[in-house]
Amino acid sequence: MKSLVLKRRKFLKTAVAATSGIILSSCGWTLAQVRPAATEKGNTNKLYIYTWSGYTNNELLNQFTERTGIEAVANVFDSNEAMLAKVQAGGGADYSIIYPSDYMVRQMIELGLLRELDRDRISGLNNLMPKFKNPEYDPGDRHSVPVSWGTTGLIYNSKKLQTPPEDWNYLWQNKDLLSKRMTLMDDVREVMGATLRSLGYSYNSTNPEEVRQAYEKLRELKPAIASFTTDAWKEQILAGDLLIAMGYSADAMEVIEENPDLKYVIPRSGTSLWTDTMVIPKSAPNPEAGYAWINFMLEPSVAALVTETLNFATANNTALKQLPEKITKNNTLFPPESVLERAERITPVGKFSEVYENYWTRLRSS
Repeated sequence: MKSLVLKRRKFLKTAVAATSGIILSSCGWTLAQVRPAATEKGNTNKLYIYTWSGYTNNELLNQFTERTGIEAVANVFDSNEAMLAKVQAGGGADYSIIYPSDYMVRQMIELGLLRELDRDRISGLNNLMPKFKNPEYDPGDRHSVPVSWGTTGLIYNSKKLQTPPEDWNYLWQNKDLLSKRMTLMDDVREVMGATLRSLGYSYNSTNPEEVRQAYEKLRELKPAIASFTTDAWKEQILAGDLLIAMGYSADAMEVIEENPDLKYVIPRSGTSLWTDTMVIPKSAPNPEAGYAWINFMLEPSVAALVTETLNFATANNTALKQLPEKITKNNTLFPPESVLERAERITPVGKFSEVYENYWTRLRSS
């Protein structure tokens, strides 16, 4: 992987510039200088961003700095739930841009935490692919703008596993061979969801019996699992310590670039389809800069750069047309519709989430 590329759940702690507005001219995309409104802390020259890892790199941020001269400070969270807890506790009041995933957008809307977006202040929404417009988690695109998307699947060493995995059940069928050389994600909804799909149920089941069955099935696999990790598996599988890992498509792209013997498969029984978004919280101290950041990220050349360097599938149709065929034809990054039809978005399950969390705690502590 190029040295400038970050990992999806890590962050390069570098101060960078924020952005001004973006307008569409007859010559293409250009930046229009905008003077941000004063923030609550009296600083018009800073934009604080709360994001996942790997959503920026030096090349992108330097371009951003050159165009605006306004400093941006980004902090990282490692889960939607951790981000929400911080925002609810008041620690999110510094941020004018936050990057929640799709289901968390819905939850934050219901909690009254997000600012309704003024679409007249956003340039480039017409570039988004139709399937990412008016999503179920945010009807009318009133509170969020998609920035990237992907799937969850299995990354495996094709040289060491003679029979490639095709579905989640491969882990159970080969648990002796894979013992202590496989990992699952440290994410209750992803792990429980994948197990539910292996049983023929929905990723978002709220049927107590179905979720109990998923827990029991995971309890059977638990002794063979090396660890529950969303990130550490990458170094381990590259070192040859693991044979297979559950992970995101973007992370799969990263390790495959370093070792072509590693392959990615989307289980045939179905998986999750995730979208990460940009939102402006109601507590945003500098919403003007927040709009400017969204416009910057919607610029086709910027969206294409993010896809090329950070391995995230773009939701920007205009950017997609700027990408080389080797990227657009990559099934790990852009799987065919026949595969996506079997994928589900993770959706909030309300108070039933306590059932998931209780089983997760029991599984992890057993």
